[in-house]
Amino acid sequence: MIRNIRHSLSMLLSLAALALMPASPSLAQAAETPVRMELPTPSKSGGMPLMQALNERHSTKTKYSGAALAPQQLSDLLWATWGKNRVDGRRTAPTAMNKQDVRVYVALENGVWLYDADNTLIKVLDGDWRGEMGGGSLTLLYAIPQANEWGGAHVGSLYQNAGLYCASAGLGNFVHVSGMRTLDGKLALPEGWKIYIIQTVGLLK
Repeated sequence: MIRNIRHSLSMLLSLAALALMPASPSLAQAAETPVRMELPTPSKSGGMPLMQALNERHSTKTKYSGAALAPQQLSDLLWATWGKNRVDGRRTAPTAMNKQDVRVYVALENGVWLYDADNTLIKVLDGDWRGEMGGGSLTLLYAIPQANEWGGAHVGSLYQNAGLYCASAGLGNFVHVSGMRTLDGKLALPEGWKIYIIQTVGLLK
């Protein structure tokens, strides 16, 4: 009887000790750490002269090859759209009172990524959704807080930057709402935010 009690107590203590043991650090970190893609340092010199880029800027809705941009081209595009261009963290596009309350998501062939202006992409969704949002090499999705009355102006500054870069780099692009709701319920936006508009970008045939 006493032996059985001792055995039971020993089992209970062992189980309690196991329950209190911390989870394996490698497994815990793997579950919590998002997938990141480091981009090349953007090239901030050269390119087409501004006046020529303005003359070349136009919307292209067809003849996309669907091929991926080179990593350097992707980095340059995102920096031109919404990167940091000053040591104090200010950006290539203006926002009222420098709130910087725009998020740029990039739909690539290997998922949807959030652009971090420190030259990194953070994966937020698996799957290739480009075909449902205009095709092209990628789709830029511009998200803003719904309560921001200036959000549309902010996004307009960003997609014009992207359009001028595309003109300079010989890429096609067009801004649209077709397929904009494709990721509703799939893409986890901050509370109170919405996708305002999207932009297809890509290599041409």
